Amino acid sequence: MSEVWISAADGDDLIRADAIVILRMDRTGRLTVQLRDEAKVSVTLLEGSPGGARPPADFHRRLIRLIAELADVGGTRLIRARHENGAWHWTSEDL
Repeated sequence: MSEVWISAADGDDLIRADAIVILRMDRTGRLTVQLRDEAKVSVTLLEGSPGGARPPADFHRRLIRLIAELADVGGTRLIRARHENGAWHWTSEDL
């Protein structure tokens, strides 16, 4: 059984992927998740930027796809959003 964790925007917080119940991406590219708990806590995974390098419209769907792929790999994995060479992508590494 694998565990998949996601790094929050600040890099200090890690969110376990199976605790996420809702992903939201607004018009600025800000990506937030709502966690499965009674307080309905939301955490920002990616800060938006109104005029800058906005992630692609399907960036949150790419995260879901990666989580599903990593769930079958085994071990503990960490996912991070990266903006490199003008493109956004998700990366994963052993934790």
